[in-house]
Amino acid sequence: MSGERAVDEAALHESVSRRSAAARELLRAIAADFSPAVFASSLGAEDMVLTDLIVREGLPIAIFSLDTGRLPVETHELMATIRRHYGLTLRLYYPRHDLLEAWTNEHGINAFYESVELRKGCCQVRKVEPLQRALAGQRSWITGMRAQQASTRDGLPLRSVDTANGGLEKFNPLAEWSEREVWAYIRQHGVPYNALHDRFYPSIGCAPCTRAVAAGEDVRAGRWWWENPESKECGLHLRRP
Repeated sequence: MSGERAVDEAALHESVSRRSAAARELLRAIAADFSPAVFASSLGAEDMVLTDLIVREGLPIAIFSLDTGRLPVETHELMATIRRHYGLTLRLYYPRHDLLEAWTNEHGINAFYESVELRKGCCQVRKVEPLQRALAGQRSWITGMRAQQASTRDGLPLRSVDTANGGLEKFNPLAEWSEREVWAYIRQHGVPYNALHDRFYPSIGCAPCTRAVAAGEDVRAGRWWWENPESKECGLHLRRP
C-alpha cells in the first residue's frame, strides 16, 4: 500500500469512527427521549449499518420492513441472514389484499410502467399504506436515508417533524454519510448486505422497478429508470411544509 493510500484509508477509518459515534449517540437519545421509536428498514446498505448499530447497542428500537410482494429473492435471503446473524426477526408489513386486488384488477399488474401517477398509485398500495400501519402508535421513526442519494434528498436533515405521518419525529442518522463511509463501516464490522449490491445495484426496491447501474451513473439511476430524477420517490418520504 502506497503512503498516499495509507493516509487516505486512515482518514476514512477516522471519519467512519466519528460518524458511527455520532449515530450511536443519536440513536441512544431517540430511544431515551422519543420512545416508542421504530426503524423502517428497506434492507439497503445504509439500513444494514443502522441495524448493526441498533443491535450492538441493544437499543429498544423495533425494526420493521415493508414486504411489497414484489421484492427480489435476494432481499428475502437477506431477511433470513439477518435472523441468523443477529438473532433478529424483522417485523414485516404487507399490502392489504383488498386494496392490492382492487388496484391490480383495475390497472393491471405492471401498470406502474405506464405513468408516474400509476407508479405512485402502486407505491401507495404496496408501501405507503403499510407504512402508515407500521407507524401507528409510534412517537418517532428512523430511516437510513442519506442526502447524497438523490436530488430529491438534497439538504436532508438529521431530524424533522413528519407532517405526512401525523407529526411524528423523523430521524435520519446517516444523512451526512457518504456512500464510501457506509461501505467502510460494513467492511469493518462484517455487516451482512444484499447480494445485489455486488451486481451493481446501489439502490434496491421492488424487482420490476430496480435495475443495475452503469459505471458513473447516479446511485439511484436504477430505480424507476424510465422516470425523471425529480419524481423518483415512492411517497414514503414526502416533504411537506
